[in-house]
Amino acid sequence: MKKLIFFFVLVLGCLSCRDDKQPKYLLSEDEMVGIMVDIHMAEGLASSLPVSYDSSKKLYPMFENRVFEKHQVADTTYTKSLEYYLRDAEKMEELYARVIDSLNVKEKEGN
Repeated sequence: MKKLIFFFVLVLGCLSCRDDKQPKYLLSEDEMVGIMVDIHMAEGLASSLPVSYDSSKKLYPMFENRVFEKHQVADTTYTKSLEYYLRDAEKMEELYARVIDSLNVKEKEGN
């Protein structure tokens, strides 16, 4: 009986320690999708420019900074939010499905 009580106390203790609250810095899913779409567009732009690979590697951070300025988000906030969402593979798969859909729409529109 003591083992059973100990087991239940241990399980309750473990469950109560879980932190299901989202961090304050966390970007919403919509914000993440918007930023991820723009980052992929910036990567595509940098790689499609008629410059050497080394030059495009130097240009990309400038494009990336413009994405963060456009969305008024610090790069560290984006990185921490991305790390948070990467912990949940299903959620990340949903986000990337939305990113791909958005990129496909932009491609069809010619943007």
